[in-house]
Amino acid sequence: MNLLENEIPRPEHPKPQMVREEWMNLNGKWEFEIDNSVSGEDREFYKREKLNDEIIVPFCPESNLSGIGNIDFMNSVWYKKDIEIPEKWADKNILLHFGAVDYTAKVWINGAFAGKHNGGYTGFYFNITKLLKKGRNTIVLNAFDNVRSFKQPAGKQRDTYMTTKGCKYTRTTGIWQTVWLEAVNKDYIDHLKMTPDPKNKKLVVEAHLKGDVHHCEVIVKALYKNREVGVGKGIVSWKTSMMEVPISEVILWEPGKPELYDLEISLRKNGQEVDYIKSYFGMRSISVTPGYTILINDKPVFQRLVLDQGFYPDGIYTAPTDEALKNDIEISMGLGFNGARLHEKIFEPRFLYWADKLGYIVWGEHANWGLDVSEAHSIGYFLPEWMESVKRDYNHPSIVGWCPFNETQENTCLDVLNIVYETTKQYDTTRPVIDTSGYVRSQKSDIYDCHNYCQDPVLVEEWYAPLKEGKPPLKELGRNVPDARLTFVSEYGGIKWAPGNETGWGYGDAPTSEEEFIERYRGLTTALLKNSKMTAFCYTQLYDVEQEVNGLYTYNRKPKFNPEIFKKINKQKAAIEEL
Repeated sequence: MNLLENEIPRPEHPKPQMVREEWMNLNGKWEFEIDNSVSGEDREFYKREKLNDEIIVPFCPESNLSGIGNIDFMNSVWYKKDIEIPEKWADKNILLHFGAVDYTAKVWINGAFAGKHNGGYTGFYFNITKLLKKGRNTIVLNAFDNVRSFKQPAGKQRDTYMTTKGCKYTRTTGIWQTVWLEAVNKDYIDHLKMTPDPKNKKLVVEAHLKGDVHHCEVIVKALYKNREVGVGKGIVSWKTSMMEVPISEVILWEPGKPELYDLEISLRKNGQEVDYIKSYFGMRSISVTPGYTILINDKPVFQRLVLDQGFYPDGIYTAPTDEALKNDIEISMGLGFNGARLHEKIFEPRFLYWADKLGYIVWGEHANWGLDVSEAHSIGYFLPEWMESVKRDYNHPSIVGWCPFNETQENTCLDVLNIVYETTKQYDTTRPVIDTSGYVRSQKSDIYDCHNYCQDPVLVEEWYAPLKEGKPPLKELGRNVPDARLTFVSEYGGIKWAPGNETGWGYGDAPTSEEEFIERYRGLTTALLKNSKMTAFCYTQLYDVEQEVNGLYTYNRKPKFNPEIFKKINKQKAAIEEL
C-alpha cells in the first residue's frame, strides 16, 4: 500500500452508526518519536516544536504501513500533528476522537492538557474547544504501553521479543484506529442505545445528551428502503431522552439476510434543530431455550463460526483498507461459515458495520490475555474498558453474544468473572453472555462451551454423544470441565497445514496430504453438526497468523484449498435445524 502525497489512509467514517456531516479525518502523516525511558512528559515533549520521526496514522509503529516497522518493545511513544479548524466551525464545539490507542493515552492541545484514557481497544474523545486558538493548533498524544506488566489486557500481543511457535503475535503500540474531529453545537447527542423489539413492532431508543438540554426533544425517524416506517419523539429528562419508535413494516435481520433500516435522529431545542445524526439498525431478537439452544428470531440457527484474530500482515491490528475488513467476512462466508468469534481483540466498528451489512453473526470478546486476573483488583483494569466496548457496540445486530474472557486459568479470581458477567447482563438483557470461553468458569454462563483440539473425529463424536441423553461428555477434555449443559464447542480443529514450513505452529500432527486434511475437517465438523444438543461451533481458524499455520487461508488471504469443499461440509443441515 503506497500512499500518494496528502492521501488519507482509511478515509471512511469510523462510526457508521453515529454519522454527522461536519467531521474531519486526521489520518495520515504525523510527527512521531519513541520514548523508551518514559521521560518525555518530564522533558515536556508536548511543548516541542518537532518530533524526530514521522508515522502514518492509523497504523501502529510495529507495522510496515506506519513507515516505522519497529517490532521491539516501545514503552512510550509520542505523536504530534498541526491542524487548522475550518472557519465555518468557528461557533461550534470541537470534539477530538481517537478510535483506539494502546494503552494509556494522554492528549495535549497547544501545550495544555486535554485528558487521559486507559484501555487499548476502545475509543474516546475530548471536547477541545476551550484549548483552541485561531490559525494553527497542535495536537500531541503520548501512549504508554507495557504488555509485560500483567496490568493491561493485551490479547494475542507477544510479551517476548520474538518467538517461532505458539499463538502470540506482533505487538501493537499507540494509535491504531482512525483519529478525527467533529463539530457540534453546545447541546448534542453523546451516544445512542437502540433495542429492537420485533414482536411488539417497535424500536426502543435512548439518546444520551451533553450540554444544557433543558427544553429539548429528540425526534427519531426510521426508514426502510427510503420509505418512512416509523417516528418516535421523546422529551429530555435530565440528560436522557427515551422513546419508542413504532415500526409499521417489520423486516427481520437474519444471518445471510441483512435487512437494515436507516435512522435519522434530530435533537431540537425550542423547536430548532441543534444536532442531526444518521444511523441504522436491524430488527432481530436473540434468546436461549431451557435446553441452551440459541434462537435468532425465535428460530434455531446453528452458529457455524470461525475464529478470527483480526491481524493483518502489513497493518498488524489495523486493516489496510475498509475493503480488507469486508473481504475477511466474505472469505468466511465463502467457506460456509455464518459468523465468527472475534478473538482476544475488540474489533473496530467498521468491521461490525460490514458484519451488519452482510448478515454475519459475531461474538464480542475482550483481549483478556496479558492481564493477571488472580486478584480482585484486576477488575479495575478490565471492567471499564469492557463496558465501554459493550456500550459502543450494543446497537449492532450482528453481535449475538458477549464473551468477555477467554481461557481463564486455575488461579483466576472467580469474583472478577462474576462481576463482569453481572455488569454485562445489567447493561444488555437482550443477548447471552458466556462468562469465559473454555477452562475455568464461574458457572454463571447463559451458554456452556468448551475447547477441544482432539484431532480424531471418532473420539470427538463419542465424547459428546452422552449430551444427547442429558449427560456430560464421557471425560474431561484437557482443562475443560464437562457439563451436561454444554452446547457450544467454541474452539476445535486448528489443523496444521503449511507443507515445507517446519517451524510453523498448529494443533496436533499435521495431515500428510490434502485429502487427509479435508477428511479430518469433515469428520470433526460433521460430528458437531449432527449432535442434537449442539447449537454452535467455532473452527480454529480463518487464516494463518504469523507463525501459526492452522488457517484455511494463508496470512495473505490466499486459499489453501478449494473453498467450495469446506462450504459444502459446513452447510450440511445441523441436527437442531432438523427438529
